[in-house]
Amino acid sequence: MTVRDLTEKRGWTFNIAVPIVKPALLATTRREWVHGERIPATGGFVLALNHISHLDPLTAAHLVYDHGRLPRYLAKSGLFKNKVLGHFLRSAGQIPVERDSRGAVGAYSAAVQAIHDGKCVVIYPEATITRDPQMWPMRGKSGAARIALETGCPVIPVGQWGAHEILPPYTKRPHVVPRRTIRMRVGEPVDLADLAARERTPEVVHEANDRILAAITHQLELIRGESAPDERYDMRVHGDRFKKKDGGK
Repeated sequence: MTVRDLTEKRGWTFNIAVPIVKPALLATTRREWVHGERIPATGGFVLALNHISHLDPLTAAHLVYDHGRLPRYLAKSGLFKNKVLGHFLRSAGQIPVERDSRGAVGAYSAAVQAIHDGKCVVIYPEATITRDPQMWPMRGKSGAARIALETGCPVIPVGQWGAHEILPPYTKRPHVVPRRTIRMRVGEPVDLADLAARERTPEVVHEANDRILAAITHQLELIRGESAPDERYDMRVHGDRFKKKDGGK
């Protein structure tokens, strides 16, 4: 279901990936996309989503691609260590993120440049699959907020639900029968104009991050038809309930 034709040049990596990934998703999922027209047709922007499954990058790419844009992700640096996979990801414009501060600065600069170049940068502010027992968005990291404040670009919040039913957190075997429905609801751009005009203090970045997460959570509440907890799950306080499965990563 192509909503808006792609205007960007796909390049060889997307020419390989799209004919493989898109038919597989069409065969194994149903889609409910609400307000996809809010995804900008042109210009740089951040698309910020909640994170519930390792399948999320593929379902988000489906949404973005069928609305005429190519997604660029901030991806774990470990994925780039394989010579073949790393070459493929870099050629597709994906951005490696390392945990040390030096690597994080490089990823931030690359993301900012991608925005200036008019690209769509997809970010999961939680940085990992949520640990919240009910799978609500947990406390996130500041990458999306800092990139938005630096560039002044739109931040488009997306609440998404369903991918975890196909590939539950930290499992390897997908459940493709029966077909599950992927629900994605796109919100209005997060208003950060007042914060962008202020000095980049930790308090300003924290407020921007809170607004982004609140906007994502609101879209997810509309999808699920229920209210999120008043207190956002925080791994530093509540622990990591997936630690054994994830090897502590």
